[in-house]
Amino acid sequence: MFYNLLYHPTKRPRQVARAVRRLYSHTGAQNEARVAVLHQALKPPIVNGVHKPMKPGGYKDSGADIAWTLRNSGTKVVTPSPKPNPGSEEGWCFPDTEEGILEAVDKRVTHFWANTILFSDHPLQTSARLIPYEDRIRVVSQPPRFVQAYDDKNLVNEILRTKNFTLPKASLVSSLDALRKAVAPEGALSFPVVGKPVRGRGSYGVTVCYTVEELTVHAGKLFDESPSIILEEYLAGQEGTVTVMPPSPERPDHWAMPVVVRFNHIDGIAPYNGDVAVTANSRVVSEEQAAKDTAYGSIAEQCVQVARLLRCTAPIRIDVRRFKEQGDFALFDVNMKPNMTGPGRPGREDQASLTAIAAAGLGWNYPELLQQILGSAQSLHTLRTIKLPKDLFP
Repeated sequence: MFYNLLYHPTKRPRQVARAVRRLYSHTGAQNEARVAVLHQALKPPIVNGVHKPMKPGGYKDSGADIAWTLRNSGTKVVTPSPKPNPGSEEGWCFPDTEEGILEAVDKRVTHFWANTILFSDHPLQTSARLIPYEDRIRVVSQPPRFVQAYDDKNLVNEILRTKNFTLPKASLVSSLDALRKAVAPEGALSFPVVGKPVRGRGSYGVTVCYTVEELTVHAGKLFDESPSIILEEYLAGQEGTVTVMPPSPERPDHWAMPVVVRFNHIDGIAPYNGDVAVTANSRVVSEEQAAKDTAYGSIAEQCVQVARLLRCTAPIRIDVRRFKEQGDFALFDVNMKPNMTGPGRPGREDQASLTAIAAAGLGWNYPELLQQILGSAQSLHTLRTIKLPKDLFP
C-alpha cells in the first residue's frame, strides 16, 4: 500500500488528462514507431572553463542494448547497418552529429532515443535542416539547453539548497588556497571530504579524502582539467539512488520508482559500473522495508519534487545518502542521463542499470522499462522551445 501511494501519481482533473494526451499525442500509435538510437560522437563544449569528459565508447554499449531490446520486443528500430551483429555494439546506433541524425531521418524515423550528452548547440537543438520534422519526430531526452545548465552539479545543488532540499554541506573552490580555507578549523567543511568535478560523469574524479595532504593531491589532478572543483561533506551512511520518471499519457506527473540501495563501496565511493556491474552491489528496497523506514519514502518524494522543479522530460536518477548509518537521506548528485544498460544481447546477460533494477521492483523487465520510457518521448519542437524555469534562471 505504501508504494502504491508513494510511487503512483494521484488522480488529476479530467481536463488536465486531456491536455496531457494532446501534449503527448503521436502521429501514429507507439507500436508503429520507427526508432533510431543516437550515441555520443560530439564532444560537449567547454562551459565556464569546465569540460565534461566524453564517455569511452560514446555510450554505444548501452545504445546497442536499447536498440536490440526494442527490436526484439516488436518495435521497429532503424540502424545504420542493415543487419548489426547482436554480439557487437557497432552498427546499432547513429552518431549524434547532424549528418548522423539526418541519415536516420532519411530512413523515416519517428523517434530518436538520445543516448548521448546534449548541450545548447547540439544539432538536435540548432540544426535548421530538422525544422521540417520538429512536430513529426519525437525524442527521448531532456531539452538540450536544460542538460547544459543542469550538468553543472554545483549550480543544481545550489538551486536545490535555495529551495530547502536536503543536501550535504559543500564549497566551490578555484585554488588550493581556497581549498585550505574551506577545510581549516574555522572553515565550512571538516574531514572526511569528497572532492569531485563540477561537470563530472559517474564516479569519474570522485574521491574521499581524510587529510589536507590527500585532498591537495587529488584537487591538483582535478584542477588540471577544470578551473573549479566541488568539495563536499562526506555522508557516511547508506547510499541509495532514485529514478524519477517523466510525465506520460498514462501518468501525467513525475513519479519515483522504488529506491535502490548501494553497497560494497570501494574507498567510500560506489565504483564505476564499467568496473563493477551494478547487479553486484545494488538491490531494490522492498515494500516491506520502505514501510518500516519512512526515510525511503521521504527522499523519494524530494526527488520527485526536484524533477518537477527542473521540468525534466526524460528519466533522471538522483543519488542519495544518509548522513549516518540510520537517519535521513540527503541528495548529492542529480544525473540528467541515467545509464540504461540492460540484458539481452549475447554476452550481456548479467548487465543491468540502476534504473533497470528499480524497474524490476515494479515487476517490469528491461523491455517493459524501455517501452515505458519510449511512451514519454516529447516532440522535437517541444524540446527545442521549452524554457528553463524562470524562477531558477530569471
